[in-house]
Amino acid sequence: MARHDRKGTDIALDRLPKAPITRESVREMLSFARYVLPYRKRFIGGLCTLLVSASCGLVFPLLAGGLIDAAVRPGGAVLPLIGALSLNGLALALICSVSLQALMSFNSSLSFNRVGQGALADLRRDTYQRLIAMPMAFFGRRRVGELTSRVSTDIAQLEGALIDALPQMFRQTLFLLGGITMIAVTSGKLTLVMLGTLPILIAAAMFFGRRLRRYSRETQDQLAAANTIVEETFQAIASVKAFANEEFEVERYGAANSRVLAAAYNTARWRAVFVAFFIIALFGGIVIVLWFGAGLLQRGVISAGELTRFVLYTTFVAGAMGQSAELFSQVQKTVGASQRVREILREPVEEGFGPLGAKEPGGLPAKLRGEVSFESVGFRYPSRPEVPVLRDVSLTARPGERIALVGPSGAGKSTMTALLLRFYDPESGRILFDGRDARSYPLRWLRHQMAIVPQDVLLFGGTIAENIVYGRPGADDAEVRRAATLANADDFIRAFPEGYATVVGDRGIKLSGGQRQRVAIARAILKDPAVLILDEATNSLDSESEQQVQLALDRLMQGRTSFIIAHRLATVRNADKIAVVDAGRIVEVGTHDELSLRPDGLYRRLSTLQFGDTAGARPPGVDPAVVA
Repeated sequence: MARHDRKGTDIALDRLPKAPITRESVREMLSFARYVLPYRKRFIGGLCTLLVSASCGLVFPLLAGGLIDAAVRPGGAVLPLIGALSLNGLALALICSVSLQALMSFNSSLSFNRVGQGALADLRRDTYQRLIAMPMAFFGRRRVGELTSRVSTDIAQLEGALIDALPQMFRQTLFLLGGITMIAVTSGKLTLVMLGTLPILIAAAMFFGRRLRRYSRETQDQLAAANTIVEETFQAIASVKAFANEEFEVERYGAANSRVLAAAYNTARWRAVFVAFFIIALFGGIVIVLWFGAGLLQRGVISAGELTRFVLYTTFVAGAMGQSAELFSQVQKTVGASQRVREILREPVEEGFGPLGAKEPGGLPAKLRGEVSFESVGFRYPSRPEVPVLRDVSLTARPGERIALVGPSGAGKSTMTALLLRFYDPESGRILFDGRDARSYPLRWLRHQMAIVPQDVLLFGGTIAENIVYGRPGADDAEVRRAATLANADDFIRAFPEGYATVVGDRGIKLSGGQRQRVAIARAILKDPAVLILDEATNSLDSESEQQVQLALDRLMQGRTSFIIAHRLATVRNADKIAVVDAGRIVEVGTHDELSLRPDGLYRRLSTLQFGDTAGARPPGVDPAVVA
């Protein structure tokens, strides 16, 4: 989680690309306003209190100037738009104005934060719901980091715009327009002098702002490169130590750290130059205005209070104009983020994935019988349309049969199971369940009829019980324990101090390979599927773990149609049917004994490579598992 802390998020936001502001991009950004509609009353209330707060801020220089006039002119002061007030009356008015401004600012800030957080929670939910309902082809085209960025960084940018930028835009616009109006009312001559100094400040802010952003991005890029070295080193720490390359990694990180330092020095140098120049330009402009105003004051053209009022309003205007560049940059980033999120929300989802909690249509059997047929199936992955993966594959499994899929790596075995789960649909031909085209079943219902135990089990980072109950959410503790017992997992689970409440860690790292497999088998048992897929479920286990897992798998396969992918042929000798897959085609089908007798068959050749002898020539009574 450390990679997603607040500092990391801020760096990611700084590096977001800026999109050009066009009519279409603004329209896309405004389309997210529908997420504010449920909170519109609070949003309008926040705008009203923001207007009152900004108005109180604009009244402050008027009252402050009047206070000075009242001090030098006994009897009070006459203010534009307000009238005559005494010294004490002006002081009381100032106190009331500041208090009201603080109260309204508190209310507007709270309102915008509540509206923003509520709207963005809804947006995050919809974006995640959309992402998780995407077809597998979508995930094949995108990287996980990119998709995570949509839910975190891009929406965080929208959060900053809705909670910070939008209120600031309203506030600074009011300060700019109100300040210029009050300056013009105070003194036309001083207004012209002040406006003559602003272009210098604006030009300086734009010039230095561009360079500071460029150097900041360079610093962030170098820092990201240095952090990548740290991440890679810790992920491969065993290799680092095995090759005694600690010193090499330290030197590599030191060189990257030096580049970060050099980039940071450049940024600091330009930032220091900008601060010095801005101080000279800002205070130089104020000196010019004060000098010219003092001359007017000396000649009696304006009062001391009017000069004070003018300087304060000038500060307001300068501050608002200084904020405009940063706000415009944030709007550009927000437009880009909104476009990327909108791309996700426009993507088509898998069929049948409607609103959360939607029920499946009626007229479906409680459970499949388990008859599965491939009829002349052909398939190419959408990301590699030029490479045929399956060619005219036909295979039938009767209810309760165990079908083994064997063959060289890359032959298409795992693709066949992916088509069973309808991660993809065949390019040609069809797959039937109980004599009915798979595409005619509701997708979620069909997947509820199947379970998979993969070679590399990925557990979620919760407890053992939570990982087992994932097979059938809502199952009670007794059902979970029964499933674990059938999976030969109950003994080792109870041996842990916390039992079923033991946290398995990230990806199940706290459990051994055999333990993870048995938890996955318990999950599949709890699901009670009609069709079972075993993808190299015992391939990377030691002998003792394999025996425990194999016993659990035998229990799991009883009464279910099972598709078993295996490279170790000793594990599929007892399969009802073995389909040999090669180059996307099924080249042989039969039992172990039948295929072993084919002198030129691929299965016999694979047996010879694994066992060092042909399957048919092995002495009687020798178990192939022992030879393996």
